[in-house]
Amino acid sequence: MSKVFSRNSRIQLPTVARGEGVYLYDKEGKQYLDGSGGAAVSSLGHSNERIITALNTQLEKLAFAHTGFFTSESAELLAELLVKKAPKGLEKVYLVSGGSEAIEAAIKVARQYFLETEQPQRSRIIARRQSYHGNTLGALAVGGNMWRRRQFAPLLIDTSHISPCFVYHGLHPWETVEQYSQRTANELEQEILRLGSENVMAFIAEPVVGATLGAVPPTSGYFRSIRKICDKYGILFIADEVMCGAGRTGSFFAIDQEKVIPDIITMAKGLGAGYQPLGAMMCQNYIHDAIATGSGFFQHGHTYQGHPMAAAAGVAVLEEIEEKGLIDRVNRTGKYLRSALEDRFGQHPHIGDIRGRGLFFGLEFVADRETNEPFNPEANIAGKLKSAAMSKGLICYPMQGTINGTCGDHVLLAPAYIISEDQIEELVEKLASAVTGILGVTDR
Repeated sequence: MSKVFSRNSRIQLPTVARGEGVYLYDKEGKQYLDGSGGAAVSSLGHSNERIITALNTQLEKLAFAHTGFFTSESAELLAELLVKKAPKGLEKVYLVSGGSEAIEAAIKVARQYFLETEQPQRSRIIARRQSYHGNTLGALAVGGNMWRRRQFAPLLIDTSHISPCFVYHGLHPWETVEQYSQRTANELEQEILRLGSENVMAFIAEPVVGATLGAVPPTSGYFRSIRKICDKYGILFIADEVMCGAGRTGSFFAIDQEKVIPDIITMAKGLGAGYQPLGAMMCQNYIHDAIATGSGFFQHGHTYQGHPMAAAAGVAVLEEIEEKGLIDRVNRTGKYLRSALEDRFGQHPHIGDIRGRGLFFGLEFVADRETNEPFNPEANIAGKLKSAAMSKGLICYPMQGTINGTCGDHVLLAPAYIISEDQIEELVEKLASAVTGILGVTDR
């Protein structure tokens, strides 16, 4: 009997033994194509030599030094590399150990900014339904993943949630996409006015919504409208790129494709590519300067923030992405993946939507394509698909509750940037086999 407190006490998981490229192998020797990078983490695949060498080199010099006493060469270099890639003005980098920590840092730096600028009444955060921002209590509070929030609701700070920008389920038959885009953005202004603009400190959103909605990109112009509303009322815009950033959607920062500059960006997952726990919060200079010239002290911190080993991994990840031209590869290979998914599932009677950007795709399952009606949650389509895919040697990321936290099923795909066209074909065929196994129908 395992002594590990696992995520699900009713399931006995296989033991992973090694990884190579886009594949993982369990101790019995079975091969699994990692079609989701775990949770969109393993962006460079497994056993990357550059990163392994960088970690060994760093370990020989130094494993750990507390950031209350020292900075480190690897942390300084990683911050410099991130700033070079970042939207204008985002020149301060706060290194942490993961996505939830990055969100907590973003929330706290936003709050402290308004304290330093003598606006202590600003404490309210507005987010979107069906978002996901992490599992710590602060991150869970701003997130809109109802299944994860439900049992901890009494412990969470009060947060407002407006509609996501989700054309597949939100667009009315009588409106254009442009009208829908403006309508959903206008919900932010309406909520600001309801709360009182003087009380609101930040709006947080994923540029491409990941786990909870399944790779949903925004409509054109949506985030430009959001930026204008935030500017109008002096509210900070936090772009959560924990899952969709670091090249995953075809640009290093996903928000760049929206031609918008946020006040704060959070990132993790692909930044460390799974080789070390790593995340970052980046903020505009004026946010940092308000603290630096005010109290001088950001009242926040974690023991392992700015960890030299994690930072060394991040440096190697960025160097690998740059020198191998992997962002261009994400765009080229992403087009191939989209085509393969549309060819195989485009007419499937129970797949209503195929969506995404770069190497970040979601497929939504429906009981009826004509009405977009979801399956009954009791059918547990997402759970069955995960098991069926694992049995076929495919790791993917299915999830239930796509529409409202209870109804709707989708699967998220986020393979490594190094995946080949042949491996994409393998991914699609294994997924098709798993889908046929649980739904009993094919599209051909």
